Amino acid sequence: MPLLLRGASLLRLCQCTSGLSSVKFSSRVTVLVNLNAMRDGMRATYSRRAEVKKDEQPLTEKEDAAESDLEMERGRSSSPSQLQSMTVKELRELTRRRGISVKGTKKDLVSALMNSMAVEANGEEGKSSVELVSPLEVPLKRKGGASVVVEQKLESSEIISETPNKKRSRTKQKSSKNTTCQEISVTNVKLSKTVVQKETVDGLSPDDDSEPWTILVHKKPEASWIPYNPRTMRPPPLSKDTRALKIMSWNVNGLKALLKSRGFSVQQLAQREDFDVLCLQETKMQEKDIEVIKDTLLDGYTNSFWTCSVSKLGYSGTAIISRVKPLSIKYGLGIPDHDTEGRVVTVEFDDFYLLTAYVPNSGDGLKRLTYRVTEWDPSLGNYMKELEKSKPVILTGDLNCAHQEIDIHDPAGNRRSAGFTNEERESFGTNFLSKGFVDTFRKQHPNVVAYSYWGYRHNARKTNKGWRLDYFLVSESIAEKVHDSYILPDISASDHSPLGLVLKL
Repeated sequence: MPLLLRGASLLRLCQCTSGLSSVKFSSRVTVLVNLNAMRDGMRATYSRRAEVKKDEQPLTEKEDAAESDLEMERGRSSSPSQLQSMTVKELRELTRRRGISVKGTKKDLVSALMNSMAVEANGEEGKSSVELVSPLEVPLKRKGGASVVVEQKLESSEIISETPNKKRSRTKQKSSKNTTCQEISVTNVKLSKTVVQKETVDGLSPDDDSEPWTILVHKKPEASWIPYNPRTMRPPPLSKDTRALKIMSWNVNGLKALLKSRGFSVQQLAQREDFDVLCLQETKMQEKDIEVIKDTLLDGYTNSFWTCSVSKLGYSGTAIISRVKPLSIKYGLGIPDHDTEGRVVTVEFDDFYLLTAYVPNSGDGLKRLTYRVTEWDPSLGNYMKELEKSKPVILTGDLNCAHQEIDIHDPAGNRRSAGFTNEERESFGTNFLSKGFVDTFRKQHPNVVAYSYWGYRHNARKTNKGWRLDYFLVSESIAEKVHDSYILPDISASDHSPLGLVLKL
């Protein structure tokens, strides 16, 4: 009897909650019939659900397996961007199916698959996998949220744009994990209008390994900066009837070594550039060697003027070699404390004075920094202003200072390096620019990242991690007569590249 009453209560509850029609519970038969009917109905419902679930499960598993196989097959012939969108698990499965033995990060897996695809497509090995990827298909890397860098080659990178650091909600951050790399590149990267369009000239593309200077390599770039390409950024040559003078300048870092073993001679430079005057720095010559060298150095340049270090032999040294005979020549600054290292030669032409200078390096540990900024720079600046009283002045040479952040690939990392200290940069501005001398290259190329010096260590030239230490500074009165101020970064016989100035007379 208690069981029947409990069943009746359950039946009443079910009727109330499920909307069944009301019945009288006066007889046991009625209660039992209703309970049995409910039991059978519930069993039938559970049975149908179980059958549906049982039927659906294998179908779902088959669909998943088929989809997985389809994804694997699609990966076999997919583009690099599709490979980037696959998960690490999918990539590992695909490498296993293709018989590729590779471990590591997602980047390693993608590279191995891309190399495999390249071998199958071209029948040859050795091609870099990155060469198969377009710039927007390579994974983006952020540094501190300040800029977006798209890696385009293994040894160099191109800055596409600089975007501000934006705060994002946790929801957006989580959802972005499922976004493909290509979608990220579209939504988060805005291509700068100033990016140089890629061209092919003489079979070489600007980002070829043979022209690393055409890749923007800078750790703190501004959005408007572009890399230097002398093939496209130099003005057309002057007409033959225009009176002009071409001056070249080059820190050769040891003239004897350059002529003996470095594969590019001063004579080759003359044949290529057809300059009128050549200024040299860091010749490292001794007085006893000059007569022998200057007679065989250049054909047709009969006027040459050399100064050597007498305080330390085989050190420093400057020279001016010209096919135009100057009106006068002067060696040094006229100050004995500065003139024992052979750092300055001055020649006078009809329309201007020309100086070649090798400014002292502040040295390891900045031992000569104080001498440099308190004695040498002011003396050189005052000497130039004194000459300017009678004629305009042109100063060229290795001035051992990257004046602005645009002039060095890693400004933050070199704040206390010789050539980029605040003291040297301020001295450069105070003693030269503020006195009215114009940096001709920066005037012609205000937003161009160009270097003239690359250290021999760490493969700096090939990765374009350089400094702009070499200059042509001219008096304001002749700045508008400068037709071209340029660098020749392809000449790598020294750790400095030659630079040139074309001046209309």
